Amino acid sequence: MGKSSVDKAKGKAKEMVGKATGNDRMQAEGKTDQAKGNVRDVAEKAQDKAAGARDSLRDER
Repeated sequence: MGKSSVDKAKGKAKEMVGKATGNDRMQAEGKTDQAKGNVRDVAEKAQDKAAGARDSLRDER
């Protein structure tokens, strides 16, 4: 399980607990953690694409 998945799962749990207890701050923290996980996902995908492009350029030589 990658860091992005952990952030999203942790965020979802915080959001649900915050919603259940009426704790707006915890609910907001949960949404922030989920957003952080989504950003990590995008960054990891971009990094993978860059590595693939780099590798394909090396293979053409």
